[in-house]
Amino acid sequence: MLPLLAIETSGELCSVAVMFNENNFAETNIKQKNIHSEKLMDMVNYTLETATLKINDLNAVAVSTGPGSFTGLRIGMSAAKGIAFGADLQIVPVPTFNALAYEISNFLKAGTSFVVSNIVNTTEIYFSKYLKSVDGLQTISELRVIKKEELQNYIEDKDLVYGNFTNINNDFSLASPSAKFVAKWAYIFGKDLLTFNFDYMEPNYLKNFVPRIKK
Repeated sequence: MLPLLAIETSGELCSVAVMFNENNFAETNIKQKNIHSEKLMDMVNYTLETATLKINDLNAVAVSTGPGSFTGLRIGMSAAKGIAFGADLQIVPVPTFNALAYEISNFLKAGTSFVVSNIVNTTEIYFSKYLKSVDGLQTISELRVIKKEELQNYIEDKDLVYGNFTNINNDFSLASPSAKFVAKWAYIFGKDLLTFNFDYMEPNYLKNFVPRIKK
């Protein structure tokens, strides 16, 4: 499965990583709105060059599948498919919130419960809740869409809250995973998801896209 190329485009962060093993990575990140279509393939090429690899040296591609930005996810998915098809590689679809929760959990002590809440639209947020235990990461509440005002009904005073909606009781802010942790999640948890059958693979939007109408 290694070396593995990973792509993350679910939010403002455009991130590309190559994973050589559990401790060695090459990673490129740009955090800026609306640059994914312009910069992603340049970042892939730069990261591979930095890692002294060619695309044909890779063994798989991992891509963040959402939910998140509709446009960003499509750009990342299209790039992953193009690379995999051209180099005859398998793809690992990586649930974005799983990779994000895994990344956050690396900075927390065992016994810590935390929530990830990212904005869906003006009235709704994505919500999921996790527990960092001595055995790893446990999902307490599966990912769902809730009304913004409902968040307080789902959290306890001891919960840490991360994401781009609100940050409560935490020391750092994360709203999307880095490609490094997309790669790590794929390597540790995603081996059974490896597939050449990615023609109809689609991002997980969790909620239908409703275009904004400018007035």
